[in-house]
Amino acid sequence: MTEGSEIMPVKKGVDLNEKPAEENVFVPEEPRYSLEDIILPDSTREQILDVATYAENSHRVFELWGFKRTHKFSKRIGINLYGAPGTGKTMAAHAIARKLGKKILIVNYADIESKYVGETPKNIRKAFEAAKNSGSILFFDEADAILSKRVTNMTQAVDVSVNQTRSVMLMLMNEYEDFIIFATNFIENFDPAFMRRISMHVKFELPDEICREKLWRMYIPPELPNNLDTAELAKKYDGLSGSDISTAMLNAAFKAARLNADILDKNLVFEAVENILASKAANRG
Repeated sequence: MTEGSEIMPVKKGVDLNEKPAEENVFVPEEPRYSLEDIILPDSTREQILDVATYAENSHRVFELWGFKRTHKFSKRIGINLYGAPGTGKTMAAHAIARKLGKKILIVNYADIESKYVGETPKNIRKAFEAAKNSGSILFFDEADAILSKRVTNMTQAVDVSVNQTRSVMLMLMNEYEDFIIFATNFIENFDPAFMRRISMHVKFELPDEICREKLWRMYIPPELPNNLDTAELAKKYDGLSGSDISTAMLNAAFKAARLNADILDKNLVFEAVENILASKAANRG
């Protein structure tokens, strides 16, 4: 060791051979659902098919029929799926991707949010780049968290960051010429500038009695011993989403197992449903 050289202290527990952590990477995945997996009202299903057809016929309309000249800034295809929680929006996004024969790249707000001001817009850019490079359908779930109305009282750095994030998102949408799907439970929170950039809006509503009966049948496994009447359940309980029905069946089954019951009695399902409805009422305040 030469005179004047210093020995740098080594932090306890640090592996000098350890590579730095990789940056956040957005990875496309195979769609998990098809249209056959979703119980929807006929009108909503038709709109979903319109969405898929819109994408399939984009080349014909814009390139062969000349709309790329008359509608220069309409080639991007933005679809917004909105409505109550648990009504099938995320499943529909997967189904659209499968219908188009593409992978889906899912982006949640938690995936792009950063506690460091300025990092969130960078993560949004990474998501767009990953979708473009992989030829995937870009899907923003809970999109209102990113595209909410502009903050006008910018008294804090976080408010400035929110506006910056939204501006970057809108700019990238303008430049992007492929399929983007958005989903939200709160369409009323969307910025008007975003709404103008959307080609189609599809509303998802709570299932009617006919759809509820189909959902009850879907979530009752054929191996399950039970005395359930799906028509009775569909008529007895309004205001349930598909997610609610799925949860009620599972909760009731676990209670039946805990009680060492021979069958899943309908009263256990009634109890599970009423607990869900009570919690939803409490949440509405």
